[in-house]
Amino acid sequence: MTDNKDIQGEGNYDAARKFDAEQRAFVKSGQVEQKAKAAEEALDGPEGAELERARKATGERGQTPR
Repeated sequence: MTDNKDIQGEGNYDAARKFDAEQRAFVKSGQVEQKAKAAEEALDGPEGAELERARKATGERGQTPR
């Protein structure tokens, strides 16, 4: 029998833990507002149309924003 920590099944538990830890670290870094402002500026800037096309293409594949 395999050790439960090796089971990946429906998802990759190690990757999920790493993602969660990285997200918590990002929030604690205090950069959330700065990155949000940069994203807003990108949408309003020259790359805005390309970003909107990418958003729509993702939505067409059944992805929904959180």
